[in-house]
Amino acid sequence: MVVSTINRFSPYSLAIAILVSSAAMLRSDVQFNRDVRSILAENCWRCHGPDSSQRQAGLRLDLRDDAIRPGESGRVPIVPGQPDRSELIKRLVIRDPDLRMPPAGSHLRLTDAQVRTLKAWIREGAIYQKHWAFEPVRKPVVPLSDETPHAIDAFVSAKLRDKGLDFAEEASPATLLRRISFDLTGLPPTLEEISQFEQEGYERTVDRLLASPHFGERMAVDWLDAARFADTNGYFGDKPRDIWLWRDWVINAFNVNMPYDQFTLEQIAGDLLPNATLSQRVATGFNRNHMSNNETGIIDEEYRVEYVVDRVDTTMTTWLGLTIGCAQCHDHKYDPVSQREYYELFAFFNTVKERGLLVGNNPPPVLAVPTPELLGRQQQAIKNRVSAEEKFELHKVKTVARIVQWEKKALKLLRQPPEDHVLLSEEFESANSKQIRSPGTPLIHESGVQGKAVRLDGTRHVEADLGELKLDDPWTIGIWLKPDGPLSCVLSKIEPSGRRRGVEVLWAKGRLFANLVSEWKVSTIEVATTESISSRAWHHFVLCYDGSQKASGLKVYVDGQSAAVEVISDS
Repeated sequence: MVVSTINRFSPYSLAIAILVSSAAMLRSDVQFNRDVRSILAENCWRCHGPDSSQRQAGLRLDLRDDAIRPGESGRVPIVPGQPDRSELIKRLVIRDPDLRMPPAGSHLRLTDAQVRTLKAWIREGAIYQKHWAFEPVRKPVVPLSDETPHAIDAFVSAKLRDKGLDFAEEASPATLLRRISFDLTGLPPTLEEISQFEQEGYERTVDRLLASPHFGERMAVDWLDAARFADTNGYFGDKPRDIWLWRDWVINAFNVNMPYDQFTLEQIAGDLLPNATLSQRVATGFNRNHMSNNETGIIDEEYRVEYVVDRVDTTMTTWLGLTIGCAQCHDHKYDPVSQREYYELFAFFNTVKERGLLVGNNPPPVLAVPTPELLGRQQQAIKNRVSAEEKFELHKVKTVARIVQWEKKALKLLRQPPEDHVLLSEEFESANSKQIRSPGTPLIHESGVQGKAVRLDGTRHVEADLGELKLDDPWTIGIWLKPDGPLSCVLSKIEPSGRRRGVEVLWAKGRLFANLVSEWKVSTIEVATTESISSRAWHHFVLCYDGSQKASGLKVYVDGQSAAVEVISDS
């Protein structure tokens, strides 16, 4: 049963494999990680370990190079191969209470068996090992025999023989089934499954349980715990959070036996993969699982940094098995992580554009995911589009030459757009226009580029009735503008409350900003020109939108030239 579990993918199966390999890779009777590390850590390292503020007599016993050279007294703590010449052993067994270690005031004392273990370890060369997680994985020699032909059983059998023990008698079928059912699916077997077990046998039953969708649920539990999964925000009010799609992604990853490297890559950077799929983008929900605060009055930057720290600590815990939080304040004492390295990783997560105060029950970023039915229709639509494009290419080839000829005389033939296609056109030629209203201070007319213009400021603006600009319809807005201040709203068609849907054009410090909003700060397109535009001079601005619901479909033209833009939001 254990073999079947390890052979399937598990975030901890790698650690289990390393542990088995590392424990068996040395042929000596005494191993540092298994037998010695715990003795020194419990009894010696508090005064003679990595903490320089607590270290006594300048002696370190956690590093081999320090332990085998003379100390302040001139004596050598550990002489490899010679326990009787090692000061460590002498101080453990000496009768003088003032010289014996550990000191009487520590209330610690090594047992005779522990002293014998240290002597045996020194006699065999005092070989140090890093923590097992930092030791290279080496394939051990499997002690197979006719009685134990399976590798796992062979290792267990060898250890039992060392302890003078033997295997327990085989459990009853019902007990075996109960064990593997709980271990592989987390659910008890039914009465029907108990009867079926005697017919299927052990191996076929294991295969059936591995193929069960409940296997992924059982295996996902540990990963969801490590990834701090929750369906609420955790802080003030503990409002609900909809992230169950990521939970289902993890469950499915176990059920399809996803390779561990792919499991890692998609959760950390699935959205950055070339042509990332919807599933790969959902996978990045791993880093959205941190607690989020929506309490009015909090310091925004404080909690934004808290989210970054959470991602650093959780990423290192889940993938490297390290509690890295110590390095937030100083170099880690017990793991090979410096404070500088901690903040190098911190800097990576610190590039995320977010706020500490996250508003709403399900704070952005959010991802709209279609149901299986809609996904099927979408895939069919894609097939239809490919077919239509293939047919269109046949016609395009035939008409290219005609298009070239037409373009030469097009300007003479083109007419103004039909009036039913123009939602609003205002020349400001008349002081009493029927299309616009001026509810504030009376307008001031002055000369424009062609004809008249009006001066608009904090006390003057114009209003007009305008039809709906739909998300998936193309439209164009053109306007002559002579900006003469650092900030102004050029045009706004935004709902005053609710989702704040609409279109907005802003002028800010020499740049033109365009916002298309389906839901404020959640589902928006926001672009801004990158080049500075001169003020106190007339410019012609055009926004041209193709209805694609993507930032790439919103073009900005300045004085007839396509302007480079920065995409601030594209959701």
